[in-house]
Amino acid sequence: MSEQPKGPQGGMPPGGPRPGGGPRPGGPGFGPGGMMMMPGQKPKNFKGSFRRLLGYLRPHRFKLIGVFATAILSTVFSILSPKILGKATDKLFAGIMGNAPFDFQGIWQIVSLLAGLYVISAIFSYVQQFLMAGVAQRTVSQLRNELNDKLSRLPLKFFDSRTHGEILSRVVNDVDNISNTLQQSLTQLITSIVTLIGAIVMMLTISPLLTLILVLTLPLSFLVIRAIAGRSQRYFKGQQAELGRLNGHVEEMYTGHSIVKAFGRERQSKEKFDDINDKLYHSSWRAQFVSGIIMPLMNFIGNIGYVAISVVGGVLVTHRSISVGDIQAFIQYTNQFTQPIMQTANIANIIQSTIASAERVFELLDEPEEEPERDGRLTSAMVKGDVAFQGVNFGYKPEEPLIEDMNINVKSGQTVAIVGPTGAGKTTLVNLLMRFYEVNDGAITVDGKNITDLKRGDLRSLFGMVLQDTWLFNGTIRDNIAYGREGATEQEVVEAAKAAHADHFIRTLPDGYDTILNEEGSNISQGQKQLLTIARAILANPAILILDEATSSVDTRTEIYIQKAMNELMKNRTSFVIAHRLSTIRDADLILVMNKGSVIEQGTHAELLAQGGFYADLYNSQFSESEQPSAV
Repeated sequence: MSEQPKGPQGGMPPGGPRPGGGPRPGGPGFGPGGMMMMPGQKPKNFKGSFRRLLGYLRPHRFKLIGVFATAILSTVFSILSPKILGKATDKLFAGIMGNAPFDFQGIWQIVSLLAGLYVISAIFSYVQQFLMAGVAQRTVSQLRNELNDKLSRLPLKFFDSRTHGEILSRVVNDVDNISNTLQQSLTQLITSIVTLIGAIVMMLTISPLLTLILVLTLPLSFLVIRAIAGRSQRYFKGQQAELGRLNGHVEEMYTGHSIVKAFGRERQSKEKFDDINDKLYHSSWRAQFVSGIIMPLMNFIGNIGYVAISVVGGVLVTHRSISVGDIQAFIQYTNQFTQPIMQTANIANIIQSTIASAERVFELLDEPEEEPERDGRLTSAMVKGDVAFQGVNFGYKPEEPLIEDMNINVKSGQTVAIVGPTGAGKTTLVNLLMRFYEVNDGAITVDGKNITDLKRGDLRSLFGMVLQDTWLFNGTIRDNIAYGREGATEQEVVEAAKAAHADHFIRTLPDGYDTILNEEGSNISQGQKQLLTIARAILANPAILILDEATSSVDTRTEIYIQKAMNELMKNRTSFVIAHRLSTIRDADLILVMNKGSVIEQGTHAELLAQGGFYADLYNSQFSESEQPSAV
């Protein structure tokens, strides 16, 4: 069904290249030491999206309270440790200096207390992660279920106007981003804040003067981070763009590997790869170099503070204003103080990116759905197959009408061929018939019942489709055929395969009907795939058939067998055949000739040729005078 307007198709699932190049906006780049540099995707409505995301967490509020409590307790116990360790240092120092005998029992008690604190802290940390994992996974599970349900209710025009990669990115990548932030970054933010506050309090209890010296180094640290991070972001964006181009080129070349070889374009492909790879090298080198400066500069600034604290602390020790153990504890608190600052700044960027992901997910959840269903019911057993289009008007865009005042009457059991040039509206007609799109005006009826009064599932169950582009899923041949009707027996599957002339080739495969089809059936030929889709349609036993040049992908001999099977299948069934090769529809009961969205001619093959109009020109353009079939 190739004529339906579509957005650019393709794209890779998250983790692979995006269409047009570049990883997903907001994706992280990594600097030295695992420090994450966020090129940054900011939400349009942070507060609104944040509140909506909190709504998904509200049912888990008691567990979240437990997460906050255990995170605080775990961090508090780890904050107390340096102070207690400092007391052990004081006892050792006193023994070394000869001011007092070595108090091994006191030291052992302190070490035992420290070990106990570390164990308790680890237990609380484990409980915190356990609770948060449950909350995060239940939340994203709910989001995934809502997204899956939403996608099943969205109209076809939604999928036509977006790339597959874009939809997959929202359903998989953005939800995973939310999951990772809930499970890791949220608890890290809590512990970072508690650690920061706790470290400041403990340092003030040890020495307000040393605390002031440390705080004075902070503005310099912030200036360095801001200056370098801003520049590195630009380089990381350039790196991502070139990486996306490289991945896209590789994907494209390997997907069309046989075409590249057939036209001898290996050299041009390699030259383009080398060009992109060279640009990627330079942008990556700049990104890594600039971001790599941060840690040495931060260490330099930290060492300045460390030297100042050591010098001043040494002076204070000599004046007996502070103990050696307190100096050792203060230095540990210095590390506890600087690390959370960098973590908090990084987590703030991650949260921005996460809310942007949540916003993209909510945009999908808020997309307008198909029109509400009504309660009318029809089954194939109830349907004769009369189909009518009554004054139908339709356009994919309201300001650009495609079909105007279409009137068609198809009687039960008739074979109706739909022909016309590309873009004439052949596929659109079928989309309207199956309510993939809704008509703007007029009505389509099946056995006199307006299809808008029927449940969509019931309506679509009336139709069996065999398309030019085959669709098979990763599974056994048996499962792919049985997809046509739920609860089909083994015997019914085999009979359908025999009717489609597929049974013979299936049994020649090593595993027969248990053969696993991979990558949409790439381990069998295109013709064999078409035979399986025809067998699936035969098994479905529909009231109305839709055939889109179903035999175009098979050889002439196979086409004869398939045509016989299709003729048997079409007996006593209303059938719509989208035809490209006009020689295949000479026996149709009715031929609809479409052009620019309108049915401009209709009649039998002989009647239309006799008119000498548009159809006759189309037919004659496909066959030279000497090649025209004798039946004409």
